[in-house]
Amino acid sequence: MDSWKEIEIRSGLTTIIDYRGKTPPKSEDGIPLISAANIKSGALDFSKPSFISLPDYKKWTRRGYTQPGDVLITTEAPAGEVALLPGDKVYQISRRVMALRTDEKTLHNKFLFFVLQHQSVKGRLLAASRGSTVPRVLKTDITQLKIRVPSYDEQKSITAVLASLDDKIDLLHRQNKTLEALAQTLFRHWFIDGAEDDWDVVTVGDFAQINASTVQRDYEHELIEYLDTGSITEGKVSGFQQYTLEDAPSRAKRLVKHNDIVYSTVRPNQKHYGIIKNPQLNLVVSTGFCVITCDRIDPHFVYILLTQPDMTEYLHSIAEGSTSAYPSLKPSDIASLEFQLPPKKRLDEFSTIAQSCWGKIDRNSSQIRTLEKLRDTLLPKLMSGEVRVRLS
Repeated sequence: MDSWKEIEIRSGLTTIIDYRGKTPPKSEDGIPLISAANIKSGALDFSKPSFISLPDYKKWTRRGYTQPGDVLITTEAPAGEVALLPGDKVYQISRRVMALRTDEKTLHNKFLFFVLQHQSVKGRLLAASRGSTVPRVLKTDITQLKIRVPSYDEQKSITAVLASLDDKIDLLHRQNKTLEALAQTLFRHWFIDGAEDDWDVVTVGDFAQINASTVQRDYEHELIEYLDTGSITEGKVSGFQQYTLEDAPSRAKRLVKHNDIVYSTVRPNQKHYGIIKNPQLNLVVSTGFCVITCDRIDPHFVYILLTQPDMTEYLHSIAEGSTSAYPSLKPSDIASLEFQLPPKKRLDEFSTIAQSCWGKIDRNSSQIRTLEKLRDTLLPKLMSGEVRVRLS
């Protein structure tokens, strides 16, 4: 630790790009626009993409171009989320996002990226935030923040350890997307494009139970793992919350079991859905989900049926016609969905393939959780110098 020194972040930067107070005009296509909503848990999430037109991009970038490797940090809604700008294409940042470019002789960009994820650093940053309803931080709050750094070579070695874990996690996530895409493609080929006129028309409710089980007075677990609708998107769980049953949110009521489908009834176009695999015995999910238990048909068939782009669009149109304050579905809307029932032999063939795909997805997801736990354990130890790495 003797070689570590305390610096203000700004002393290790060459460029700061900040569009505070300015909102780029959005377009239907063009240059991908990165807003604060796109930066989550150390990565970029483009499940809700937006764009800026090329002419507008050229006007905006007179104030500075972002470059691959820039550290992005949100200043509001939410504040303090970070990501690295990838080099796969050109991007434009929106207001409430700053781009920090490091001096690669003093401060390694990935070291800064990991430092800003350290809970103690993020906590100090948010402690300086303004606004009672929506916390926000200023450029000076970020750039004048003091951090401890080792030599540049040791920064590189530390980031190599953490980045290798992130790379493995990213690879497993991409494998999962590929496996699910394979099942989606097969489903469309066999059951949509290849549907026969003589297949019976049935409903989801003919083959599945909706919201079959809820927490009762005799529920045996005092401590619960809680999943809300915002914590799962397109099958990927971002995290669970722990509560005592007494202190849990009032929506913590629905019980799930292995292979149950959870589908948010609010704004279906936001794609807050997934298929639950081997849940903890004390897992409770929000009443904002419709829980679908497939006891007479393979759950993967129903899951893919519900998550087809055309079906998502259809369900969202139903939700927008609801009389509630925001677009929402009723459980009966899902139960009454019609589909053509394929022959049992073809369903069994699909079930074998889908179960193989999701078996691999589940194993990958388990490995992801292990690697994330290892990374999150190592991060504060490496960032504080408690654990040292051998210089390469």
